[in-house]
Amino acid sequence: MKLSAIIAALEMLAPSDLQESYDNSGLITGNPDMEITGTLICLDSIESIIDEAIHKKCNLVVAHHPIIFSGLKKITGKNYIERVIIKAIKNDIAIYAIHTNLDNVAHGVNRKIAEKLGLKNSRVLSEKERNILKLVTYVPHAQAEKVIEALFEAGAGHIGNYSECCFKHEGSGTFKPGNDANPHIGEKNIRHTEPESCVEIILESRLKNKVLAALKAAHPYEEVAYEILQLENKNQLTGAGMIGELEESMPAEEFFKSLKTRMNTNCVRYTSDHGKSIKKVAVCGGSGSFLIGNAIAAGADIFITGDFKYHQFFDAEGKIIIADIGHFESEQYTIELIGDWLREKFPTFAVHLTEINTNPINYI
Repeated sequence: MKLSAIIAALEMLAPSDLQESYDNSGLITGNPDMEITGTLICLDSIESIIDEAIHKKCNLVVAHHPIIFSGLKKITGKNYIERVIIKAIKNDIAIYAIHTNLDNVAHGVNRKIAEKLGLKNSRVLSEKERNILKLVTYVPHAQAEKVIEALFEAGAGHIGNYSECCFKHEGSGTFKPGNDANPHIGEKNIRHTEPESCVEIILESRLKNKVLAALKAAHPYEEVAYEILQLENKNQLTGAGMIGELEESMPAEEFFKSLKTRMNTNCVRYTSDHGKSIKKVAVCGGSGSFLIGNAIAAGADIFITGDFKYHQFFDAEGKIIIADIGHFESEQYTIELIGDWLREKFPTFAVHLTEINTNPINYI
């Protein structure tokens, strides 16, 4: 199995260009052309994980958290990050991280939490803004369907849970080829009028170059007329956090018991429940305090995440319950998510879930 094939599958799960600007998702060590004998899935690619990979004869580690967030000027083994990189390279082990891009897809980390909690009607809590474009182009009637199919194939035309969406209307275009032109239709130095279709189609900004390349490859004209417009629409399938509903409302005390069982933790830091019943639940894997305003605005009864600081708990202001279950605890099932995806894509390939708890925090 080539590493490049596994990377392609992981990119299908969560495209790396959906990661946040501070992140370092993607291939950290290794060569895309190397042959992979097995992969080990984990949250943190620390030294014990590399040792486990060696023991299990896995030469690929897929981690949620990148082992490198910023550039290394020297690699001397003075800290755990450098030691991991040295050991991985010495043992020809590739490391791939799939972090905030997996947080930012509707079927990613937060959907997994929602499933574990039994939430229904789940949707992205804070949808990404300004990442949707509209392409407008003009095509001769006879070639319009061919061009539209090429745009769909490149990933354009997706709106929420719908695909192959576009708008087409008819008109006519004029042009006069110059002396150096090589026109598909018309004659040099004679103005030509051609019945054309105006095609309008939306796309995610990350697909812009791919879609434009498909347009130019499929379009019959020597010079392709098109325009790209920035839309204000939010993308309901990408963004941070998730909100959903329990099948039935339950008292806060009962919900906390269920939360501890379902999320496999004995420690929950939380604000006063004020006698609330829990029905609408907002979640965010990892550090989600930045979403407290979104959770309140969405009418959530409780917001479950990790890494809340002391003063941030006051932001609940009696409007919502904040429940901090811990960073590791909120993301632990991400290992299962990635493993299930790779096993589905490569049924005969050796995919191992780590047996090591990499949580650096202990509780007594």
